[in-house]
Amino acid sequence: MNVSTEQTRETLAEPSAEAAQAAIAEEFGFFGDWTERYQYLIDLGRKLPAFPEEARIEANKVTGCQSQVWLLARGDADHLDFLAISDSSIVSGLIALLLRVYSGRSAREILDTEPRFIEAIGLSRHLSPTRSNGLAAMLATIKRRAADLTG
Repeated sequence: MNVSTEQTRETLAEPSAEAAQAAIAEEFGFFGDWTERYQYLIDLGRKLPAFPEEARIEANKVTGCQSQVWLLARGDADHLDFLAISDSSIVSGLIALLLRVYSGRSAREILDTEPRFIEAIGLSRHLSPTRSNGLAAMLATIKRRAADLTG
C-alpha cells in the first residue's frame, strides 16, 4: 500500500470500531427497503481493495462460508489490518462492513467489539442461513487472528 492510499484510509476511517458501527447504522438508515440496502451492500463490496493473488491460499481461506472467502491479516497486536475477498457480491459487501469495523484496530479492540451493527441494520433478519453462517465464520476468523496476537 503506498503512502497516499494509507493517508486516505486513515483520514476516512472512523476513530473506533464503535464509531464505525454507528456510521454503518446511520448509512443503512437512509434506505427505505432491503432492495436498496442489498444494492448498497453490493456497491460496498465492489470497492474492496485489491486482494493479492498470491494470498489466495488455503491458509487464508475462511472455512464455514458457502462462498469462496479469503482473509489476510497483517500487523501486530497494536494495529491489525485485514484484506479479504469473496466470489459473491453480497458476501463482498459483508466483508466491507466487517473490515470497516475491525481493520486498522488493535487486537484488544477487535476482541472487545461485538458486531452490534448486524442487528442495528436488520442484517440478521435479512440474510439467508448460509450467509449468516458465513458472516459468523468471517467474524470468528477475524477474532481468532486478533486473539493469536494477544497471547
